[in-house]
Amino acid sequence: MKAKQFVEISKCLSNQTRLDILEWLKDPEGNFPPNTSSMPNTEGVCVTFIHEKTGLSQSTISTYLTSMLRCELLEMKRVGKWTYFKRNEKVIKAYCDYLL
Repeated sequence: MKAKQFVEISKCLSNQTRLDILEWLKDPEGNFPPNTSSMPNTEGVCVTFIHEKTGLSQSTISTYLTSMLRCELLEMKRVGKWTYFKRNEKVIKAYCDYLL
């Protein structure tokens, strides 16, 4: 991991809601209802469920998820009109390793 990415991730994680989202996505089946599609939550959680759990506006959550995608903390998958998010464990590990 390069220093620039480390700094961007650190900025992203300075927000409690974004930290909460990462924590919730650590155990998606325990923190969100099952997806309505045939995709299991372990493959990604529907953005609607993330939005509902935070209680914040859709535009705020969209901005948060976009910033988390930009610094690669999350991975996104689109299936039809639905968008799913999951943690990018490789980048999270690299961030933790860089920190140590």
